[in-house]
Amino acid sequence: MTRLTGPAVTGGAAGSPPGRRNAGRRTNRWLAQAGWRHLVAVLAVVFSLFPIVFVLSAALNPLGTLSSTDLVPTDGVSFGNVRELFARTAFERWFLNSLLIAGLASLASVALSALAAYAFSRMRFRGRRTGLLSLLLIQMFPQFLAIVAIFLIFTTITDLWPGLGFNTPWGLFLLYMGGALGVNTWLMKGFFDTLPRELDESATMDGATHAQVFFRIMLPLVAPILAVTGLLAFIGTINEFLMANVFLTDTDSKTLAVGMYGMLQGNERNNNFGMFAAATLLTAIPTVLVFQVLQRYIVSGLTAGAVKG
Repeated sequence: MTRLTGPAVTGGAAGSPPGRRNAGRRTNRWLAQAGWRHLVAVLAVVFSLFPIVFVLSAALNPLGTLSSTDLVPTDGVSFGNVRELFARTAFERWFLNSLLIAGLASLASVALSALAAYAFSRMRFRGRRTGLLSLLLIQMFPQFLAIVAIFLIFTTITDLWPGLGFNTPWGLFLLYMGGALGVNTWLMKGFFDTLPRELDESATMDGATHAQVFFRIMLPLVAPILAVTGLLAFIGTINEFLMANVFLTDTDSKTLAVGMYGMLQGNERNNNFGMFAAATLLTAIPTVLVFQVLQRYIVSGLTAGAVKG
């Protein structure tokens, strides 16, 4: 009886060696388990980078119009839009106003939220639960719903104290402070709740007051959540438009959001798009710098603050 040999027996029906078949199985297994995740990640990166590349192309487009902007500049690269931005608008004034208001508002918001969160977390008093629920409930309604009442209040304030009225950074700062408490307080309270109470008790037994416990012991331990809430407050304030657009009307008192919006009003949308794109890139610089400074606290602060409520 003749014994069959050859590729049909040693290599399988297709004649491929076993090593190649094993490699094919490993490839298919990788595609099924992790390959699709890489594909989704690549698509997400492309989706997120597309608007950034488009704005960068529009900022460097020498023609400076919306109709002539392509994803990749075809007419060369020029910084003329940046020069026209500073020459034709009060961009530097808007930039300084935004930095002043956003910086002060974020610092004050963090300070007030930290004090309130410490009180709600460590102290027991009548109305504590009601106060927490009230803060959460108030945040469900946007501040813009009270714009008529706020406008009437600041009309009187402008007549009595012009330095705190319309078209002033200090007046807008006070307006933002009206909504400083809220979500940040809840986030910080969750972080304070994760700290052991033995720290407070031992410090109190050593003669420390509530202020010393808060500033010398608690604040250094909650630095991550302070950084997170500060970053969120800075981004929210520097991007705020609705309230600032009603409150600020003079050119020199406008913030970046209000001033840049005026660049695209009416028939100037097409002609000023290049300058608007250049202003957008410059506006992103403060936020990126703040994020780079605070980035080591971001992950730990967001995760630890959600452990307990």
